[in-house]
Amino acid sequence: MSGKGRGLGIAAIVVGLVGLLLALGGVGYARHAFGAATVSSESMTPTYGPGDRVLYERVGGGEVRRGDVVMLSAPDRYHSDGLVMQRVIGVGGDRVKCCTGDGPGARITVNGKPLEEPYLKDGDVYGGYPLPYDVRVPEGRLFLLGDHRASAADSRAFLADHGGTLPASAIKGRVLDGYTALGVLGVVIIAGAVMVLVGVGLGIAAFVVRRRARAAVPPAPPWAMQV
Repeated sequence: MSGKGRGLGIAAIVVGLVGLLLALGGVGYARHAFGAATVSSESMTPTYGPGDRVLYERVGGGEVRRGDVVMLSAPDRYHSDGLVMQRVIGVGGDRVKCCTGDGPGARITVNGKPLEEPYLKDGDVYGGYPLPYDVRVPEGRLFLLGDHRASAADSRAFLADHGGTLPASAIKGRVLDGYTALGVLGVVIIAGAVMVLVGVGLGIAAFVVRRRARAAVPPAPPWAMQV
């Protein structure tokens, strides 16, 4: 019985420590790899509206692609340290031009190809901004626009500054379309917590087994005590 108690005790320590590492590691990774923000403007409607809570993955500008919705920080441009949400239209080397066609058929072109933008507010590519632009995006920079063009202070408003582009270093994260990564991370954290509880249970069982083993040992007879 004592051997069984020792085995349970070892299992309790191993399972508990592994569970603790999983749970704490998962929480630490989540805090480091993801962030949350509240949308404060209409610049990205109808995709995201004021008051919406969004989750974003902390990635560098070199990891984002055309079409990604990103969180950026540009205090020199927006006179605030707060995060701004915009959509990546062009990356380093792209040529972004506005616009081909008129009315609902108007399109921005990227490298000469019309850009389909189903996310646009009312399908309005101009957003009340009548001036054309033709920007060659420098390497290491990004051209960004809001989905609600009539309500977005995006790259169009700063064309005199590097064609309105921002350095990739301004990007603080990429907004998550789904929650698969967080779901997996949540499962890991929960599994770790369950393992900690199992370890505690095994520890209690080991204690009970050892106590019963000691109680089962018969007392020494009186004559065995004599010298």
